This record gives sequence, structure tokens and C-alpha cells, in this order.
Amino acid sequence: MISAGDFRNGVTFELDGQVVSIIEFQHVKPGKGAAFVRTKIRNVITGAVVERSFNPNDKFPPAYVERKDMEYSYQDGDLYYFMDTETWEQNPINATVMGDNFKFVKEGMVCKILSFKGNVFGVEPPNFVELKITKTDPGFKGNTATNATKPAIVETGAEVKVPLFIDEGEVIQIDTRTGDYLGRA
Repeated sequence: MISAGDFRNGVTFELDGQVVSIIEFQHVKPGKGAAFVRTKIRNVITGAVVERSFNPNDKFPPAYVERKDMEYSYQDGDLYYFMDTETWEQNPINATVMGDNFKFVKEGMVCKILSFKGNVFGVEPPNFVELKITKTDPGFKGNTATNATKPAIVETGAEVKVPLFIDEGEVIQIDTRTGDYLGRA
């Protein structure tokens, strides 16, 4: 059993016969009254997102989610195709399942596909990726002491804030969970 006090992002459990996944959570301790856990949860099957509060002592049965490594192949309209590296089978996944951090994934990268009883509900890209900068303003030497940043477009089309000394053509490391620049590759 999972206690509401132990909720974390990505935890899946069964609630009223439905499988839900936590998107956001916040432990609230008001000045008056009992503490509670405010959450934003997504129904794994339908994709519906609702906000709900729980008593920290509430307990729920866990939902076992299958996590499988698959290689991203290509996009065709609203479908993203992933290849199972064991069976070489191509699996289409709808764009509604993709998270915001998928913008850092390029063809050939291995992602974790999350499914419950055969229904795919999420795609987790690698935590750290190395991408080449395709467009940014010219860099300036000596302006690094102020932690100033500038926008840069990487090869997947995503925009990242990078230090002023980074130029076009350089390969940088990005944390896909936050979208932050980590350093040169």
C-alpha cells in the first residue's frame, strides 16, 4: 500500500478503480487544521488530469507499471514510432502521451516507454542528452562572470539558455528533466 504522505512525482496507484499517476504534489501544513497533500493526478488510461487533496494517512494499492527501453525512430504526423530493441518491432505512440521534455530527444535515442496492462501512458527520455547547437548569437569573451545567458536552438528544435561563450556548432549537455544547460560535451 502507498501512503499519501509518501507521494512523489511519477508514482502510480489505483484510485476508485482507475490507475492514476502523480504529476505534481505538495505537502500542505496550514496553521489551523490538519495537514493534507495537494496533488495533480493524471488518469493513466484516459489522460484526464484532475487536482485532488488527500489526507496524508490515506493508503492506496500500487499499480505496477511496465517500463521498457525502446529506441526512438521517427515521427509521422501525430504518431511517434519507437523500435523495440529486442523484437525489432515498430510501435506507434500518440503525440498526446509525449511530455514537454521529449523536445530534447532526437532519432536513435533510447527512451523508457511506460505502460499499464498494454496501454502506453508516458515516455521518459534519457535524463541527460548531448545535442549540437544549430543557432545562437555570437559569443563574447569576458562576459561570463555575471552568469548571463542567451537563447540557443539545438538540433531537435528546442530552445535552451546557454552561457554567452557558447557558439554555434558546439555540442552541449542538457538535463531533460529541467531543460537546463549542464556544460560542454
